[in-house]
Amino acid sequence: HVQLVESGGGSVQAGGSLRLSCVASGYTYSRYCMGWFRQAPGEEREVVAAISVHGITKYADSVKGRFTISKDNAKNTLYLQMISLKPEDTAMYYCAADLKWWLLLAAEEYGYWGQGTQVTVS
Repeated sequence: HVQLVESGGGSVQAGGSLRLSCVASGYTYSRYCMGWFRQAPGEEREVVAAISVHGITKYADSVKGRFTISKDNAKNTLYLQMISLKPEDTAMYYCAADLKWWLLLAAEEYGYWGQGTQVTVS
């Protein structure tokens, strides 16, 4: 039974930083592609960043240079370091996983999701 639990969200002022974490359980973590998505009210869920089994990363253009995705296989934990936050980064942020060795960028390609953590930038 795959479980993903996000944490680290909160309210910050523009220009601030947050680090999101996603702890995974119930599967062989290192064999899964992982991603961070976000969804603002009234908007579609969009990819923020993804990391493949081999550590290849991809970012949405809107967060390049500000967000960094990383993972610690020993801790079964995915991270999203966010700096220089903007009001337009305000959204619910979700961690996602799927058993594919290549990079997945579309929400429909992921089979497992966390419950989300809210990020609010004012």
